[in-house]
Amino acid sequence: MDSFIALRAQHILVTLLALTMCITLGISSTLAASVLPPPLPPHAKAPVVSKQNAESEFLLAHNKARSAVGVGPLKWSKKLANDTSRRVRYLRKNQGCDYADTGSSEYGMNQFRVNNMDATPQAAVQAWMEEKKYYNHAKNTCAENHYCNSYQQVVWKKTTWVGCAQTECNMEHVSLTICYYDPPGNVNGQKPY
Repeated sequence: MDSFIALRAQHILVTLLALTMCITLGISSTLAASVLPPPLPPHAKAPVVSKQNAESEFLLAHNKARSAVGVGPLKWSKKLANDTSRRVRYLRKNQGCDYADTGSSEYGMNQFRVNNMDATPQAAVQAWMEEKKYYNHAKNTCAENHYCNSYQQVVWKKTTWVGCAQTECNMEHVSLTICYYDPPGNVNGQKPY
């Protein structure tokens, strides 16, 4: 988002400078048009994901991962989505999009925090799925010095509901995604599937 804003600002400055020079030098408007920078391409627009599209993207990404290990699909919970929405807004307002305290929720929780870019729902779930390569299902263990709990929560068989929300903290150049899961996963001594 910040690179998008910088690109637009640069484009506006160059355009104003070119117009000012043309006016100062008395160049006609037809000749002035030839020295102005071309319009920005359509792909330079900031991505906009509607709430409904985000819901679909979160469900699709989660359920694709679950299907790969033979686990049934999750359903979208408006209650969990509302709860995560309140949580990310609180974190944006009061903590600069810092990670949430995972012990303060009755639900399972995954978080994705990324600097200097917008995070799509698919990117967040994909980041959690990257942990799969460190998970040993037969032994129900994670490779040393690696983390597997986010992956396990995504594919936790007994979890049936998910709700997610995202926010951006412009001052910190951070994007934060949180998903809640019900019933929660990562129960000690149990395999996710």
